[in-house]
Amino acid sequence: MAGQLSGRKVAVLAADGVERVELVQPRQALEEAGAQVELVSTHGGQIQSMNGDIDKGDRFDVDREVSRVGAGDYDALVVPGGTINPDQLRVNQDAVGFVRDFVQADKPVAAICHGPWILVEADVVRGRTVTSYPSVRTDLTNAGGTVVDQEVVTDQGMTTSRNPDDLPAFCERIVDEFAGA
Repeated sequence: MAGQLSGRKVAVLAADGVERVELVQPRQALEEAGAQVELVSTHGGQIQSMNGDIDKGDRFDVDREVSRVGAGDYDALVVPGGTINPDQLRVNQDAVGFVRDFVQADKPVAAICHGPWILVEADVVRGRTVTSYPSVRTDLTNAGGTVVDQEVVTDQGMTTSRNPDDLPAFCERIVDEFAGA
């Protein structure tokens, strides 16, 4: 994997409440493959990660605010989950527009666990096969997606996964997808 993503710039879009492991492992896999990864959020400073829904995890420095960047600044996008994180993102119009712009530009987008909630809000699921955490599946179906229960699914440049147990397959797939973009 080393060097596979050299010269590629990837945004990880996350807010307070992001599931720590779903931020850390994809970021590490992308960096090990040579990508420059920036943490983009709804505010500057730091975001608070979580280990599950109750226990606070590490704090992470935000590289850029979503209101100050665009899809043209990056080659690919990752949206980690956690139940709080995507709920914070989907009510922020800059974040929703950022995601929508990636899809409209045919740039690869990846989301795991509850992360696909923002894909619903951005109205980019229609006609795609996707997966997610079980509680998000009805929303994906109502948004026009075909939902399957698989560890990782890629359809039309959009990669989705169900939960942290799927991170090894998710990380491998996004590196491959982002390299081929």
